[in-house]
Amino acid sequence: MNNPGVYIIQSEKNGRYYVGSTGNFEQRLEFHNKGLVKATANIRPLLLKVFVTCDSITEAKQAEYRLKKYKRRDILEKVIKDGIFPWNYLDTMPV
Repeated sequence: MNNPGVYIIQSEKNGRYYVGSTGNFEQRLEFHNKGLVKATANIRPLLLKVFVTCDSITEAKQAEYRLKKYKRRDILEKVIKDGIFPWNYLDTMPV
């Protein structure tokens, strides 16, 4: 998978979520599960919950930053359920 996007993974160890962005998710998940990413090394193994595709890596990094600013589990779970960012909900509502 060589397309940019934002991913949410969940620790099987403690149930915590981690939000990240990448241009190659398969490789990035492998790095997480091998313990090569400092932020997730102690909460392995990790499972993919959702991957939201973006148009560019720049857009993915901006979306990751914006999503992390919420700091709310309920918002992450809504993204996991719906597969879209909270700021895009208006775009999906019927007129």
